[in-house]
Amino acid sequence: MITIIKLILIGIHTFLLSVVALISIAVDRTFISYHYLSKIFSGGILFISGVRVKIFGLENIDKNSTYVFVSNHSSQFDIPVLQWSVPNKLAMIFKKELSKIPIFGWQLKYGPYIMVDRKSPESGMKSVEESKELMKTKGISILVFPEGTRSETGELLPFKRGAFHLASKVGYPIVPVTIIDSDKIMPKGTFKLNRGTIKLIFDKPILTDNIKGKVDEIKLMDEIKSIMQNNKEKFR
Repeated sequence: MITIIKLILIGIHTFLLSVVALISIAVDRTFISYHYLSKIFSGGILFISGVRVKIFGLENIDKNSTYVFVSNHSSQFDIPVLQWSVPNKLAMIFKKELSKIPIFGWQLKYGPYIMVDRKSPESGMKSVEESKELMKTKGISILVFPEGTRSETGELLPFKRGAFHLASKVGYPIVPVTIIDSDKIMPKGTFKLNRGTIKLIFDKPILTDNIKGKVDEIKLMDEIKSIMQNNKEKFR
């Protein structure tokens, strides 16, 4: 019963903030107001759900710089946790299907986020160019999930090279982000909400100037996966 009440409140909160976000998109094309609304949105979801976030390594991040944040993914709560915790203006790459959701999907589509059709290779290439332009002209950082989908167990899934190809093309530093215990709040495949604390670790930015091709991208991918795995073992 408590979970149902929480989900209803989250639905109302999401609807109201999505309406306000659509208005902000129309009047503020710098997306600064959208950035602050994302903080209110994510903070509200965490508050309603009874979830706390414990952040480590925030000193590694310059809030005025632009990065590619690369994070593991095991729960629907990863996104609000990242929106709440990342101090920089942040955009995400989202699948095209979400844009069809009334109000909520519309603000994703017309906001600073980047829509991709996972069935279209051309869409993937276009997202790289859109990311580069957004980072260069708006100073907005990009968030990517290299696993491509949520892990059911909380353990790391195989990484896809696409996230690291994007990072090498846009030329901005990569920040490895490790999320721990979000799978205990809302496991994949269920709508049950549990109270608890999620840990989030920011590692030091990694320069991408020396990424020249596929071999370097794979090397970077393995390095970041190792960092995340070590953090999972260290902060459990």
